[in-house]
Amino acid sequence: MSQNSATQNFDLVIIGGGPGGYVAAIRAAQLGMKVACVEKRKVLGGTCLNVGCIPSKAMLEISHKFHDAKDNFDKLGIEISKPKIDVKKLVQNKDDIVSGLTQGISGLFKKNKVTQIEGHGKFLDKNTIEVINGKNKEKITAKNFIIATGSEVTKLPNVEIDEKIIISSTGALDLTKVPKKMIIIGAGVIGLELGSVWSRFGAEVEVVEYLDKITPTMDNEVSRNFQKILEKQGFKFRLSTKVTSVKKSKDGAEVEIEPANGGDTEKLAADIVLVAIGRKPNTENLGLENAGVKVNERGFIENNHLKTSVDNIYVVGDVTTGPMLAHKAEDEGVAVAEIIAGQAGHVNYDVIPNVIYTYPEVASVGKTEEELKKEGVAYKAGKFSMMANSRARATFDDQGFVKVISDAKTDRILGVHIIAREAGNTIHEAVVTMEFGGSAEDIARTCHAHPTYNEAVKEAAMAVDKRQIHS
Repeated sequence: MSQNSATQNFDLVIIGGGPGGYVAAIRAAQLGMKVACVEKRKVLGGTCLNVGCIPSKAMLEISHKFHDAKDNFDKLGIEISKPKIDVKKLVQNKDDIVSGLTQGISGLFKKNKVTQIEGHGKFLDKNTIEVINGKNKEKITAKNFIIATGSEVTKLPNVEIDEKIIISSTGALDLTKVPKKMIIIGAGVIGLELGSVWSRFGAEVEVVEYLDKITPTMDNEVSRNFQKILEKQGFKFRLSTKVTSVKKSKDGAEVEIEPANGGDTEKLAADIVLVAIGRKPNTENLGLENAGVKVNERGFIENNHLKTSVDNIYVVGDVTTGPMLAHKAEDEGVAVAEIIAGQAGHVNYDVIPNVIYTYPEVASVGKTEEELKKEGVAYKAGKFSMMANSRARATFDDQGFVKVISDAKTDRILGVHIIAREAGNTIHEAVVTMEFGGSAEDIARTCHAHPTYNEAVKEAAMAVDKRQIHS
């Protein structure tokens, strides 16, 4: 790419090579379009693959195995010497997994004849972008564009993240040693997952949350039970608590806190402070104003059936409204490619699962009881404890429960909430049922293999009408 290179022309150009972007590129190419994907990183996969979903799950799996070997094996009759953790090898394993997967996406681009362009894309007008890569610049034109630039870490005011002492999720994946004390600001998915990693390796973890519950968007009963489980694992929580400052100290960092509704301040010391208060959309320096693309007051690009305020420019993933989830972005990417091709691309936002990959896992889809009460919807709820699930008892994984919520009149499933081992896999039975407008009765009368964790979903569905068998 050089300053004097000729302008390239495409049917579709995607800005951003994360889950939404690269999936859209592949699907559009399958539909016969000439496609390019502009990504500022040297590798594809975006935040999710490089510094998010995938590396964190690799470390969660390794830390869970370490915890079992250190604390649980002797209870099961397995005697081994005390395990040790090699943090450098841990990080290298994570990096190797990420490298293999990013290379895999590049291979898919070649297979589907998608042009990969490295650099920062910026709109000059609604049909032209400039790609900047160091000193090199290139103009690219297209009939249609998809903005898939994702999100970035939300920072605390006046707090400098150096990724060494005061870290974001990115820094939490690359620590060189296990901290003695880690303070996490924010009790959402990211903080609890990464806190679980380092807690299992021996760190003392304390979580500070401004709101009065952890995982604030989840069903209240799930949130309460999840907190109790994490506290048994060693987590400490300070809810309804405001962080007023974070400063480096001689031995690490000092966090100043006070009650959310006002009161006396208190100072907490830690080796590492993880700022995990959420993410914000990447909409800056994209030249959106040059193309006429509108951004709302929170920085998100709003959409109408995934189309921005400009007819030939679409948007998917974290940079637009809706849940910030990789699988939501992927579904949107496929939908937009199909819409551009003249097909009926569609995303059902009422049936997008959400998973926290701690141990046990927490998964949900659809409405919570609190949301239904607020909306004035009459509902029935059935609940089944994993303590009564034979597979969970046999594998020593009997923490948690399954809750099924259905419409009081039609029995159509409105929401399912699970705390359990493999909840992230188990939830998909509910997702598919809800996608087809199924009822609790449909699940209750479907034969489930025995013994499986999914039998708990069947029992919870039966419990909606108070006819569960094993509790």
